[in-house]
Amino acid sequence: MNFLFQLLSAPAGPGAGGAGMQSLIFLLLIIVVFYFFMIRPQVKKQKEATSFRGALKKGDKVATTGGIYGKITDVKDRTVTLEIADNVLVKVDKAAVTADLSDQAAPAK
Repeated sequence: MNFLFQLLSAPAGPGAGGAGMQSLIFLLLIIVVFYFFMIRPQVKKQKEATSFRGALKKGDKVATTGGIYGKITDVKDRTVTLEIADNVLVKVDKAAVTADLSDQAAPAK
């Protein structure tokens, strides 16, 4: 916080321009690093999750955030119905579906 106050209250004289400019460049560099290493990957991950949930279809094997594994039997706008055992259906929010297990091989018994 003190750094920001020093930057804003720096004298605008002819000899003080270099230090203020270096501080401003350093601050902008930090913002760029935060964007590319923290914000951008998070936005990309969110877009992938949204497109995954939009592509859910009947017959997909999925897992939920609560750890429930099941097969999709019905897809609506905001909900998905999962069959977690024979004749046991559970309705969950689409936001709770996190993984597609259709591609993975069945575990050995």
